[in-house]
Amino acid sequence: MTVLGVVYQVQPQPPEPEHTRWFPAGAVTFGVEHRDVDPAGLAATYADDPAAMAEIEEKSPEGGFYDSGVSLHVNGTDDGHEYLRFDLFEGEPHYHYVRPSGDHNHVVPIDPVAHGDLLTFAVGCLRERLEPMLRHAGGDAVADALDPGVQGPVIDEVEALARRLAAGPQP
Repeated sequence: MTVLGVVYQVQPQPPEPEHTRWFPAGAVTFGVEHRDVDPAGLAATYADDPAAMAEIEEKSPEGGFYDSGVSLHVNGTDDGHEYLRFDLFEGEPHYHYVRPSGDHNHVVPIDPVAHGDLLTFAVGCLRERLEPMLRHAGGDAVADALDPGVQGPVIDEVEALARRLAAGPQP
């Protein structure tokens, strides 16, 4: 199988609690966050893990990674592990498969030309591809427990908030 994107041994930068709203949906809990990523923030996150920071710097563009946009998080409700993340960033949109072993963070770019509107693509994945994507990320038990009747209405709420955040600051 061809591996698209970049595989990191380091886990992604955790969501910031004060910027993330969580939506429980049975076996999964969705998070919606507006993120601003920059080299200083990454250095602070990984200050106690020089090997992780070295890997991030090695795979970052020249000058460091700067980007911002809406992130959609998909966590297992029972285990709290983040299995999937969609970073719908302005510069380099991508999604993550985050294996629970802690040694695999697979980042796959999103092509806005091929996939169209980033948020529509990500929400489509949540609605139509969540089960196989969770399995690919090592979340078989979570995938087995999914109930589309529970997740569907919550995904509607996730999409509504994400669209408001993507539209910019609210009055």
